[in-house]
Amino acid sequence: MLFVTDPWFYITAIPAVIIYGIGKGGLGGALGIIAVPLMAMTIAPTQAAAILLPILCVMDVFAVKHHYRNADYSVIQRMLPGAILGVMLAGLFLSVTPESGLKLLIGILSLLFCGQYWLVDENKQKPAGKVSAWFWSLLSGFSSTAIHAGGGPASIYMLPLKLDKVVLVATMAVLFGLVNLVKLVPYSVLGEFDRVNVITALILMPLAPVGVKLGVWLLHRVSQQWIYRLCYLFLLLSGIKLTIDGLA
Repeated sequence: MLFVTDPWFYITAIPAVIIYGIGKGGLGGALGIIAVPLMAMTIAPTQAAAILLPILCVMDVFAVKHHYRNADYSVIQRMLPGAILGVMLAGLFLSVTPESGLKLLIGILSLLFCGQYWLVDENKQKPAGKVSAWFWSLLSGFSSTAIHAGGGPASIYMLPLKLDKVVLVATMAVLFGLVNLVKLVPYSVLGEFDRVNVITALILMPLAPVGVKLGVWLLHRVSQQWIYRLCYLFLLLSGIKLTIDGLA
């Protein structure tokens, strides 16, 4: 087999890639949280993440090119060391965890991120210090490596900073562009970039610029709140299924 041929995989993978691109382009990195849980419903979680990673790196090129001038590099400097440490710890975790454990992890993280979205009042949060920056950055790097969903923990630290929307999106784009490059190392060491995964990623690759450009176009034209509500509804449903599968 040269690439993944299951049609159900593409039914989940195509919208997952486009949604991730929309998040990269203009609606915030947290939107991509739904991608791996969706794809993990049809293939192994680590394989889903491995197929996505080269596509994310291509998205980063378009997103960073568009946003780098508006990024707050002082925030990136505070967050990057903890995020890299989180990437390394996640690589170790993936190397010793069976598929059922990964499904359970993804399901639980999905449900936790849904809880964060619906229950935490971001307007009442206050900017935190260096310890908080390291903690949320480490968790962001870990969850970004495990399921490409680092935007949730990163937003817990970044949103109370009250950055302008364009600056926030730009800072997220540059931060995770760097983190995704670092993530290539553990996935290479784990042997996940085999022929099947690489060719499947190449098949889906043309969707990367489509999603990013759509996100840039949507940034000033649609209600971000309603898009997030819809995505987190799908995240809730996939999180419940993956948790049940992991426990079973």
